[in-house]
Amino acid sequence: MAGVRAGRPRASSRDVLAEAACELFLEQGFEATSIADIARRAGVSRSSFFNYATSKAGLLWAPFDERSAVLADLLDAPGHPLDAVLRSAVLTFAEGLRPDALALAIANADAMGMAADLERESAVRMARIASTIATGARRGGRDGLSADIAGAAYAGAVMSALRHWALAGPGTRALRDVLADALDALPGAVS
Repeated sequence: MAGVRAGRPRASSRDVLAEAACELFLEQGFEATSIADIARRAGVSRSSFFNYATSKAGLLWAPFDERSAVLADLLDAPGHPLDAVLRSAVLTFAEGLRPDALALAIANADAMGMAADLERESAVRMARIASTIATGARRGGRDGLSADIAGAAYAGAVMSALRHWALAGPGTRALRDVLADALDALPGAVS
C-alpha cells in the first residue's frame, strides 16, 4: 500500500497521551483521573500507556526527564572555567524543551487539582539536577560544599525558570532565554 507508514500509529504517542491527560485533569481533576481514563481518551490500551510513562505525573515530566538524563554527559565536556562549563551545560539542557503538557499543567495546576503533586515532583527533579551538577562540579575541582551549593543554585535556577516560562505562556519566549536570565541572577554569575 502506497503511503502507509510502518510503526506505531500517532494515536499512541506520548504527546497524544499527555494531551489526553491534560484534558481529563482539567475536566475532572488529577486525582479523579485514572491511567485507564487517559489511555481510553488517547485511544490506546492501559498497558500501552506504560510504554511511555510509569505514572500520570511521569507522563507530564517525561520530556523534562529525558533532557535531565543528558545533563551529566554535557558536564563531562572539556572547558574552562568550571562556571562557564556549568552554564553551558544547563543552557544546552533547556534546548529542545518546548511548550508541552508539563507547561500547561504548571500554568493550570490549581484548575487541574495537581498543585501539590507538581510541587512534589518538582522537588524530586530539582534534587536530581542538583546532584548531577554537584557531581560535575566535584569532577571539575570544586570541594564538596562548594559543589553542593553550586548544584543547588543551578537546580533552583532551572526549576524557577521552568515555572516562570510556563506561567508567562510557553512559546512567549524560549525556555533557554528565561533560563539564561535565571542564571544571570545567580550571585557571581558567569555570562
